Amino acid sequence: MAMPCYLQTGQVRCYNTAGREIPCTGSGQDAEFKKGIPWPEERFAVKVEVVLDRLTGLMWSRDANPAGFPLPWQEALDFAAAMNREGALGFADWRLPNRRELRSLLSHQTRKPALPDGHPFANVFLGWYWTSTSAAINSAYAWYVHMEGGRMFYGRKDEYHLLWLVRGKSGVLPVTGQMRCFDAEGREVGCGQEMPAAFRGQDGEIESGCPWPVPRFDVLGETAIDRLTGLRWMRKADLAGRGVAWSDAFKAVESLNQVGLGGSSQWRLPNINELESLVDCSAHGPALPSGHPFGEVQEVYWSSTTSVFEPDWAWALYLHKGAVGVGLKQRGPFHVWAVCDLP
Repeated sequence: MAMPCYLQTGQVRCYNTAGREIPCTGSGQDAEFKKGIPWPEERFAVKVEVVLDRLTGLMWSRDANPAGFPLPWQEALDFAAAMNREGALGFADWRLPNRRELRSLLSHQTRKPALPDGHPFANVFLGWYWTSTSAAINSAYAWYVHMEGGRMFYGRKDEYHLLWLVRGKSGVLPVTGQMRCFDAEGREVGCGQEMPAAFRGQDGEIESGCPWPVPRFDVLGETAIDRLTGLRWMRKADLAGRGVAWSDAFKAVESLNQVGLGGSSQWRLPNINELESLVDCSAHGPALPSGHPFGEVQEVYWSSTTSVFEPDWAWALYLHKGAVGVGLKQRGPFHVWAVCDLP
């Protein structure tokens, strides 16, 4: 099986629909399987004012609020550029993280902030942080991540939010799929050598991360193999045929395993990082790679990952937008997409 190009979520406990902790064995939940690249025991290495994340290979400013106050998106890009001109913290290649890089810092077992226990960062604000990734659904908006609980959505680029500086390139985080660049009004400004200096540092210019294989998906009967992550997905992206509550999502997967579709009885409800790995940040409605082999694609999907901010809620992927949010476990109703590993 290929090395997965996505990270474990950090979740180590399981919860029922009322939010009470339960044994993980047989639950089908994220913490039972702990799929993805495991975290190193000593995840962070502090080097004075910078922090190396040994999991991703990225280096972050230890100060999680280096600007000292919220900024609009373009001013956040400008701030990173100014830090580079000064050689701040000993380096001249700081930038805003793309959405997958910023999400890589999250722990789905913690809250306020949603960062790994014992993290070494200072001045973490329990609010929204900008990424360098524009929103495909409206390029006058950009993606941001909320550090209080870990949600990821998009907002107007003229809103004021915090920034966190990163440098380096990860060998375990996929590129987002964004290959175009935009100004604060949503106008395309070009990327690469033709890009105006004032707009540099965007996701579409840098394309940081593991490149996608070509072709990305191999079709195998009623299933498709994602060659980027090594995951095998049902091509029918609506297992239950309707929106269901969280507990019924697990039951639908149990029924699939009884049938043994595709020669496997190891189907599971994906964790939130597995679901998010499917997102192409250059697309929307749905936010899936062009030419994908999936059918019956729906708006919102359950993950097997509980939101520990409120454990009677679970994480969900809002696929038409590409957003990562939550849903009340007893209500939903969200859809079910089954995944398994390659044999």
